[in-house]
Amino acid sequence: MQELIYAENISKKYRMGEEEIYALRSISIRIYRGEYVAFMGPSGSGKSTLMNIIGCLDTPTSGTYYLAGKNVSRMSESELAEVRNKEIGFVFQTFNLLPRTTAWENVALPLVYAGVRLPERKRRALEVLASVGLSDRANHKPNELSGGQRQRVAIARALVNHPSMIVADEPTGNLDTKTSYNIMQLFGELHQKGNTIILVTHEENIAKYAKRIVRLRDGLIESDSSN
Repeated sequence: MQELIYAENISKKYRMGEEEIYALRSISIRIYRGEYVAFMGPSGSGKSTLMNIIGCLDTPTSGTYYLAGKNVSRMSESELAEVRNKEIGFVFQTFNLLPRTTAWENVALPLVYAGVRLPERKRRALEVLASVGLSDRANHKPNELSGGQRQRVAIARALVNHPSMIVADEPTGNLDTKTSYNIMQLFGELHQKGNTIILVTHEENIAKYAKRIVRLRDGLIESDSSN
């Protein structure tokens, strides 16, 4: 298997007045292409900080992080933004959709930043909406969609650039049980198609959909096991 993520001795500390708070303490982890990994842990365990570093939303205080063979731990903000747009598809708990634009326009947004022309943007957005079962909702705005449909739009947006990995942060946090099940089924299908998925959750019943669970506590990896 090809290594996608190689993080070595990653630490992250914050200053709170005179005090230094460690969110992560010398964490090392490898994730390979095609894996489906859940980061689990209680609030304050470091799972969100680790996700932010792996998703290039933040940089470590110390340590090295390679994504797809590139050392991203020392990149500038503009370089990180480019890596995020090319390599990573994000799915958030709150969907993060633009309210005044249609489903397909929301999905096409990463392609705008990538400089793709409108006809090609629309073609790719409609194609990926079809892959998540939303062909008939392409021209609907977010307020015309259910919570589950909005999350499918967000997943389609994460997929549209053919990223190296999908990072999903509590993707079922705002959904009811039945809709959560349907969204997790969709992630399972995406994984079977070869997508690398990193899931962040504090819920055991959601983490069990992943093939590997990394449990964090107090900024350290407590366990790392296949599911």
